[in-house]
Amino acid sequence: MEALTMKSIDRTNWEIACELTVQENQCSFIASNLYSIAEAQFYPERCVKGIYSNDKMVGFTMYGIDEDDGNFWIYRLMIDQAFQGQGLGSQAILLVIDEIKKNNSKGIPVIMIGYHPENKAAQMVYKKAGFIETEMAPWGEQLARYSLV
Repeated sequence: MEALTMKSIDRTNWEIACELTVQENQCSFIASNLYSIAEAQFYPERCVKGIYSNDKMVGFTMYGIDEDDGNFWIYRLMIDQAFQGQGLGSQAILLVIDEIKKNNSKGIPVIMIGYHPENKAAQMVYKKAGFIETEMAPWGEQLARYSLV
């Protein structure tokens, strides 16, 4: 499999992004891609992108600068159930981190991510990428931070 790439979600690929799904037992771990695409329409600082292997969309992400704390946040990261278990989540998180680093013109020192505490696969992927768990968020997610400095 080739290295992953990202492309912005636009009118040519948004429906493909909405067709991506996680396994049934993972549905409570993440909002739908349709919801994320809609959310990004009201938060212009958030980027929604498809994650591609060759020319096939295999995943989805949404990230941006949070208006409350001023840090970068990876709000969503998912790999379609048909492509899970191939190491693509590990590649995808590094791709998103690199994209944030390239576009960090404000010198923001931190990337934050939150995930369901029962999502052990996400926990392992994020830890391997260099995220360090911090606290439990009031909304019930485990938070983790990645230092950009």
